[in-house]
Amino acid sequence: MKQDSSKYHIAQLIYKSVANIITIEEKKQLDNWLIQTQNKALYKKITNKKNIEDKLAIYNQINTDEIYNRLEKQILKEQKKTTIPLFNRTWTRYAVAASILLMVTLTIFVNKEDSQKIPKQIIVENNIKAGTDKAILTLADGSEITLTKGQNYQNQGISSNGEQVVYGKNVKKDSEILYNYLTIPRGGQFSITLSDGTQVWLNSESKLKYPTNFTEGKTREIELVYGEAYFDVSPSTSHKGSKFKVFSGNQNIEVLGTEFNVKGYKDEDVIYTTLIEGKVAIETNKTKKILHPGQQATYSLTKQTTVINPVDLYNETSWKNGVFSFKDLSLKEIMKVLARWYDMEVIFVHPKLENLQFTGVLDKKQSINEILLIINQTNNINYDINNKTIIIR
Repeated sequence: MKQDSSKYHIAQLIYKSVANIITIEEKKQLDNWLIQTQNKALYKKITNKKNIEDKLAIYNQINTDEIYNRLEKQILKEQKKTTIPLFNRTWTRYAVAASILLMVTLTIFVNKEDSQKIPKQIIVENNIKAGTDKAILTLADGSEITLTKGQNYQNQGISSNGEQVVYGKNVKKDSEILYNYLTIPRGGQFSITLSDGTQVWLNSESKLKYPTNFTEGKTREIELVYGEAYFDVSPSTSHKGSKFKVFSGNQNIEVLGTEFNVKGYKDEDVIYTTLIEGKVAIETNKTKKILHPGQQATYSLTKQTTVINPVDLYNETSWKNGVFSFKDLSLKEIMKVLARWYDMEVIFVHPKLENLQFTGVLDKKQSINEILLIINQTNNINYDINNKTIIIR
């Protein structure tokens, strides 16, 4: 699922303009787009306060699939009124996510237009950068290869373009199983295609263990050592009925061709398994439970119990497509997510600030200062940036 950079870019320029965090170069780009009368009219309609409040009400009251369907119909309707639409007719969920981002963010700023607060900030030295594609590939002999964006790697059926690593299909019948590791550092992301065609997207600070080839007729097994990963599993029907299992902590997830997300970081006491489509069975030492699409299993490592609840799929998986989506999440939890992506440390001077809650969508390409300015619009927080540390006070 890939974003359309041109559509998404215009949405970003509009909300940055309203937020007053647009750069001179970005302002020129927006002005060029606004030269067209149709675009200017659409801009006014999008930034109308009442229109934005209506969109926020929709966002708060219905689930992600309904948001997608309603926004698709509404903006397609707008296209019929303009000869140069903001969005074309080739719709993806990521384009809709961009429009949600625009509506939610604009609401924050427009509701504050009469009393916009400027945070007190001290920036001694800002060395915090947004994450990028990078990983460490550890081969069976222990040697390590650094994979980074813009650099190619190829060796014995393994290839990488700097954004993903791909293993060639080479099913073996009865031979020694060799394991590789793919480790994603803080401030990184990467994807991998296993030898059976299964695709895995790995978030920052994650580590995956997997065989270089799967043995024909036997269960395909891999391990999420720690971190977060999104799996699009090659179905068992394509592999003579071979099941697929993912081990994570004390639980194993049995799969029969599906898409799901697993999150189990080293500094957290729980493992979250979210099912997007298909069917999985989650087994621990004590229980075995079936997960259905739209559900999330929360496994407590200390209590060794599993609880299943419905969940917003977009919020749980948006990281894979270049955005962070938060709904009623505490500032402490949000900063924990951002700290992994921006490879930074966060210190709260006053513990009560940790419990402030936020709802919104953030572009993973934004600078940390832009994100802090956005957060400030809903609560007047002050912050300092010193090298790679943020102090919130």
